Amino acid sequence: MSTVLIIGAGAAGSVVVKKCCKAPDIFSKVCLASRTMSKCEKLKSECNDEIDIFQLDADNSRAVYELIQHVRPSLVINMALPYQDLSIMEACLKAKTHYMDTANYEPPDEAKFCYKWQWDYHEKFVEQGIMALLGSGFDPGVTNVFCAYAQKHLFDEINYIDIVDCNAGEHGHPFATNFNPEINIREITQKGKYWKNGEWIEIPAMSQNQVIDFPEVGPKKAYLLYHEELESLVKNIKGLKRIRFWMTFSESYLKHLEVLQNVGMTRIDPVDFEGKKIVPLHFLKTLLPEPSSLGENYKGKTSIGCIIEGIKNGKHKKVFIYNVCCHEQSYKETGAQAVSYTTGVPAMTGAVMIIKGIWQGQGVFNMECFDPDPFMQALNEYGLPWHIKEI
Repeated sequence: MSTVLIIGAGAAGSVVVKKCCKAPDIFSKVCLASRTMSKCEKLKSECNDEIDIFQLDADNSRAVYELIQHVRPSLVINMALPYQDLSIMEACLKAKTHYMDTANYEPPDEAKFCYKWQWDYHEKFVEQGIMALLGSGFDPGVTNVFCAYAQKHLFDEINYIDIVDCNAGEHGHPFATNFNPEINIREITQKGKYWKNGEWIEIPAMSQNQVIDFPEVGPKKAYLLYHEELESLVKNIKGLKRIRFWMTFSESYLKHLEVLQNVGMTRIDPVDFEGKKIVPLHFLKTLLPEPSSLGENYKGKTSIGCIIEGIKNGKHKKVFIYNVCCHEQSYKETGAQAVSYTTGVPAMTGAVMIIKGIWQGQGVFNMECFDPDPFMQALNEYGLPWHIKEI
């Protein structure tokens, strides 16, 4: 039994809090911190006052350190913005406390994400005798573990991986994002990128697409994006010749995004407005629906997984490892839509692996670095059952 400190009270963070509260035999105390105290208070009420709450500016590494010293958690779960990864990691280093997140660091002034900033902390974490687990969401996260499971059990050599993500749900809004609007739009509007035959290939944003038959959803057009798990899987999956990431978008979403780009509302550089400097994307974020508000009216399913191709016993083999999650069922259990649920449940599951000592190490690790079997088993138990289909 251990105390856990969760930083971030957004849609996915709320799922982590509620799932941890349902496992008191593992998490003896659940603490929640956020810049917005009202979100913490709402969650505390929904959890029958079972959690301790704190106001925190996660950009302030010293404040994070002081809270860690006060709470004395075994693990800090970072559910805040990717901009805050390094400040929280610094605090964990100083406090000698294990760290975990769901998305890699991204500088606020540049739409670029990569693991180098966090991988550079490896030796420091080794010296302090603690571990950092990066990207314990769904993609990245579960998709990494699916690949590790395939490498361990299903293939002698993996040659091709396509990570595919479909949200076939309907939330009733003309335009909304399923997680933080700022992060979502920055991710989609940057150049696409994939890895083939030992090199990275860049393409214009949203310039390649294909129709993919998603389990329990059917054929949907998906677009090639760059996604962070590609970077670590290239290092850790042996025999790889190509890896790509594909995501679906509704026509309404793409139409609105194109217009917003054309008028400059997705810019991340400051502009002058009535004598003040504002970032257009920050302003747009305030106008869009809060992702945590979407769950009540969300209908449909997500279908996410990995299409993996390679060699087993000298023969060609191709499989689809996937999970299908229902928006209505996610909301019924946690008050959150399925995109938040599929991020929050793996975060809680990764925390279980660390707290119970199933995944151990000193340094900075990605999800595929550990034995996938206990994590896969726990996913079935905690609400994200997975399936394997031979193609």
